[in-house]
Amino acid sequence: MFGLDIGIDLGTANILVYVRGKGVVISEPTVVAMDIDTQKICAIGTEAREMIGRTPGNIRAIRPLSEGVIADYQITEEILKSFIKKVIGRNRLFRPRVVICVPSGCTSVEKRAVLEAAVQAGAKDVYLISEPIAAAIGCGLDIAAPTGNMVVDIGGGTTDIAVISLGGEVVSESLRVGGADFEEAIVRYIRRVHNLAIGDRTAEDIKIAIGSALPGRSKQMSVRGRDLVTGLPATIELSSDDIYTSLEEPLRAIVDAIKRVLEITPPELAADIVNNGMVLTGGGSLLDGMVQLIQGETKVPVRLADDPLTCVARGTGEVLEYLDDLTKRSALTSLRVTSR
Repeated sequence: MFGLDIGIDLGTANILVYVRGKGVVISEPTVVAMDIDTQKICAIGTEAREMIGRTPGNIRAIRPLSEGVIADYQITEEILKSFIKKVIGRNRLFRPRVVICVPSGCTSVEKRAVLEAAVQAGAKDVYLISEPIAAAIGCGLDIAAPTGNMVVDIGGGTTDIAVISLGGEVVSESLRVGGADFEEAIVRYIRRVHNLAIGDRTAEDIKIAIGSALPGRSKQMSVRGRDLVTGLPATIELSSDDIYTSLEEPLRAIVDAIKRVLEITPPELAADIVNNGMVLTGGGSLLDGMVQLIQGETKVPVRLADDPLTCVARGTGEVLEYLDDLTKRSALTSLRVTSR
C-alpha cells in the first residue's frame, strides 16, 4: 500500500528502471568508474561512460555485467543501490518490491546472485522474470493466449529467443552474443584490415552510424584512431559494407540460433508464428537491415517492436500492475527473497 513497486531491466549495456505509475524514470549505461587505489566508486551510469578510454591510471571504467549476468557482485549491488535510492529517496520508510529481468538461460546460481544483490541494495521482495517474457509483455503481445508468439531480444550481452504460449516459454535459447560482440568485431576488423586501433566508444558510434546487417548500403564515415605502424593519430574512411563484413560472424550466430529454435518448435505453434510473425526487441534489433536479414533467412514475417530499447522495462511495468496475480503463474520464477 505504502511502498513503491519497481521494475529493473538489468542489461549488460544499459540499466532501465521502471516505477509503477510513472513509467521509465532511469535509463543509464551499466558502467562504474572506480578508483583502484582507494577502491571507491567515482561515478555511475552516464557520467562513468563518458570516462571510458579517457581515465588516468588510477581510475578504471568497469562494466559489472558480462553476457547478461553478474561478473562483479559488489559493484552490481552498488549500482542497484544507487538507482533504487534515486527512485525512493534516502529516508523512505518502506522498502520497494522489485521485479528484475534475467536472460532465459540464467542458471540458479546466477539468479541467486541477482536476488541477493537486489535485497542488499534495499529491496523488500524480489521477483525474477525472463527477458523474452518481459519483452513480449512490453510489446503488447497476449502471452496468456493459447497461440504461439516468438520474441527475439537482442541485448548488449545476450540474444534471447523464445516461443511463448499460455504464459510460459515453450522453446527458448539464450545466446551469449549481443551488441557488445558487434562492437568487438568492428574493433578487430579495423585493427586487422586498416592497422588502426580504436576504442569501444568509437566502435559503438560506428555501429550506430553506418552499421548494417546487409550489404549494399551506401553510408560513409570518417574514423579516427591510432595507427599501429607509426603510433601516430590517423583517420580512415569506412563504408557500411566494411562494417557488414566485420559483423558477419556474430550476425550468423544469431540467425543460426533463431533457426534452431524454429526447428524444435511444435508444429501447431510454428503455424501460429508463420501467421503472427516474430517480434524483434532490444538495442541490437535497431541495426540497419536486421529485420530484412532475419526475414530473408527464416522466411517468417518479422517486425520491429515499438521503442525496442524499452520493451523489457515496459514489460516489467505491466508485471508490476498485476504482481499479486502473476506470482501464482509460470511467468515469474518461483524464487523469491524477502529481506528481514
